[in-house]
Amino acid sequence: MDMIPQLMEGSSAYIGSTNLSINANISPSSSGATATHPPSSSSPSANSSRYENQKRRDWNTFGQYLRNHRPPLSLSRCSGAHVLEFLRYLDQFGKTKVHTTVCHFYGHPNPPAPCPCPLRQAWGSLDALIGRLRAAFEENGGKPETNPFGARAVRLYLREVRDMQSKARGVSYEKKKRKRPLPPLLSASSSSAVASHQQFQMLPGTSSTTQISKLEK
Repeated sequence: MDMIPQLMEGSSAYIGSTNLSINANISPSSSGATATHPPSSSSPSANSSRYENQKRRDWNTFGQYLRNHRPPLSLSRCSGAHVLEFLRYLDQFGKTKVHTTVCHFYGHPNPPAPCPCPLRQAWGSLDALIGRLRAAFEENGGKPETNPFGARAVRLYLREVRDMQSKARGVSYEKKKRKRPLPPLLSASSSSAVASHQQFQMLPGTSSTTQISKLEK
């Protein structure tokens, strides 16, 4: 594994000519943008191109990881267990502080002082990485039913990391529910129309002809 250098969250690490960023988003400085050009995020096509480039780099990096594995692994023999091994390997290059249960800052979102707790890969970075590798596997001829990145063990691991980091860091990863817009208030014209309609509703024991004659009077 010595050929794979440290992976920095939010930046790219290189393996020869191949690099892997575990974050889905790349800052303008790391993507080659300059101050004289508008941000690439302003263009949908630029976002798509950046995603495709990142996905290709991630795929090449995982292939390099399999070749450096002892014993070397072929993609056809790769399973969810090997994907978990890869994710745990990346933890040593993480930059996210994850407090242990014995730490005084456990559950504190903004610790006032440093602590010896370990650094890990952020859950969001791992989740985005697995999403890209899962798509790349099928784009390179893999079958969805044999996709190791979609294995149940991988999904459970990501859920476990999310819950653990949420409690340890005192942050919530739950998606905020969108509030449904309130129904518009009835206007004066619509209110009068409803009132007129109610006048024509049949009363018990009377006919519609009797009600209409009463209204005409």
